[in-house]
Amino acid sequence: MPNIPSEQTWGLPKGSDQFVEAFARGLAVIRAFGPGHQALTLSEVAERTGLTPAGARRLLYTLVTLGYARNEERRFSLTPAVLELGYAYLSSLSWRDIARHAVEAFMRDTGEICTVSVLDGDDVVYVARAEMPSPLSRRLGVGERLPTHATSSGHVLLAGASTQEREAFLARAPFERHTQHTLVDAAPLRRAIDDAAAAGYALASEQLELGICGLAVPILDERGRVVAALTTSLNLARHDLGEIPAKFCPKLREAAAQVGQALG
Repeated sequence: MPNIPSEQTWGLPKGSDQFVEAFARGLAVIRAFGPGHQALTLSEVAERTGLTPAGARRLLYTLVTLGYARNEERRFSLTPAVLELGYAYLSSLSWRDIARHAVEAFMRDTGEICTVSVLDGDDVVYVARAEMPSPLSRRLGVGERLPTHATSSGHVLLAGASTQEREAFLARAPFERHTQHTLVDAAPLRRAIDDAAAAGYALASEQLELGICGLAVPILDERGRVVAALTTSLNLARHDLGEIPAKFCPKLREAAAQVGQALG
């Protein structure tokens, strides 16, 4: 259990005009989530923070309303939007260092870009990235966002999302077209997502950028849920499209398993 002061004292002198108790309670609710506690019920949040159930409920639904948390099947979890509160949240993720080492090892082994990303609305957000230094580097870093519909990572993450989330996303079609190969309508996007679910990986060739193919595999937590995507971006001038899955999927899955173990 995190070291959180009780609702009655909060560890500060009574009557201090330098302390906003409501703000502290909200931060306590955010801190209640962490390794082994990615999804919590209302009563679990109340117990871990020392709040009353009524107080925890108000704060949780405030976070949901602001987009910093979600509520699914009576369990609450944080969303990537919490990153907006500061880079400190990203640094505190228990699996971030493992993810960084995994993508760097893949990069050294293959010479190719490797990223870990999570789903946030209509975007995927990088939480780890490694690329060989080069004048041609695209210089996208941690926290950068890419369109979900036009990326292999987005297809993998949608394949692991709930039916409600997936259908809500597809209902926002048509999406922006980035190349002549971009899937912008709901029907082809649904097929790509279904294919990713069936195959265990997604291949998005020239959908975001001409000459570039993305290959992504899911990162699973201890319950087998898709929580992130591990992706490599490949230059089609150097790789044959038909050979990419067999060549790179085993290495991606090995790296994804390393990250997934940290989530456990």
